[in-house]
Amino acid sequence: MSDYIMDLRKIVGHRPLLQVGAGVIVTDEAGRVLLQLRSDNHCWGYAGGSVELDENTEDAARRELYEETGLTAHKLELFGVFSGKDMHYVYPNGDEVSNVDIVYVCREYSGELKCQDGEVDELRFFAPDELPENLSPPIVKPLMKWVESQKTE
Repeated sequence: MSDYIMDLRKIVGHRPLLQVGAGVIVTDEAGRVLLQLRSDNHCWGYAGGSVELDENTEDAARRELYEETGLTAHKLELFGVFSGKDMHYVYPNGDEVSNVDIVYVCREYSGELKCQDGEVDELRFFAPDELPENLSPPIVKPLMKWVESQKTE
């Protein structure tokens, strides 16, 4: 969680916050998507997190990808901006957010997969038609749009 969000939480407690995030859908040469098993809700999601104050969203996406997976993005392609009621989420600790998620696709990257201690329990590539059932709620809308986009390519 970003320092900015943590500082706000000290003031507002669990009340809803507007949260801007940057996420990365990483794909391999076989067209599979990299997902991580989150430590907090034990669901699968793509790499991403809150944008810090004055941070460029692309920089935030690169930072989150590296922190959570050990991968360095060489090229990011804007996939979409997602918001609305289906992006509202209550974390297991009770913190409530209305997410605005700026999602990128990354096909060019380097590094070795490494789970971030305390946040990521497992990293695994999945075929678009073999995604796990327990997807993290905030990533369902963007990920399903990505799956649909793969059917037209």
